[in-house]
Order: sequence, then C-alpha cells, then structure tokens
Amino acid sequence: MDIKRSIEFIEKVFLALIACFTVIAMVQEVTMLVALLKVELKDLLLMFIYAEVLGMLGAFYSSRRIPITIPLFIAITALSRLIILQGKDTDPSILLYESGAILLIAIAGFVVSRIRQDEA
Repeated sequence: MDIKRSIEFIEKVFLALIACFTVIAMVQEVTMLVALLKVELKDLLLMFIYAEVLGMLGAFYSSRRIPITIPLFIAITALSRLIILQGKDTDPSILLYESGAILLIAIAGFVVSRIRQDEA
C-alpha cells in the first residue's frame, strides 16, 4: 500500500468519524431540547452548525473537495452563537472584535464567490 492510498484511507476514516460524532451530538442536543421543552436561538444556531458540518462532508464525498464557502458559513454561525451566549457583563470591545471577525469572514466569502463567478 503506497503512502497516498494510506493517507486517503486515514482521511476517509476521520471524515466518517466526524460524521458519526456530528450525528451523535445532534441526537444529544435534540434529546436535551425535548427533555427541557425549551428551544432557544443558541440551540438553533448549534443545530445549524451541525447541519453545515454534515453538508460539508456530503459535498466532499460528492465532489472530492470542500467548497470554501461552507466553512466560512460555519465560522459566521459559530461567532454569532458566541455573541448570543455572552452575558451582558461582557466587555463591549469583545463584541466589536467578534462582529469585526464576522464582517471579515463575510467579505472573504463575497470575494471568493466573485472570483468563482469570474472564472466560470
């Protein structure tokens, strides 16, 4: 077995593990929400992150590459969730940094999508 095939096999194993762990985390989250009978925005954003991770894995298996926009969407959602989870006692400058990070990621997504349109 050559090195390339070994690395591809390890990659597939890890991607399968990520998919399994993501599904397990989703089931745990839904179970907790059902038990609490309460759904908040932070819970929905977490579920969206799980769905995006699975979408990214699906995109990888269908095209053998990960579109750069999917991880960017995951990052924006994760930062949004972080902002929502922060208490009112948090330093306001942290909110500005996180919002700035969201803006930079959104700009990066826009630039990447424009580059792809120009190449097509």
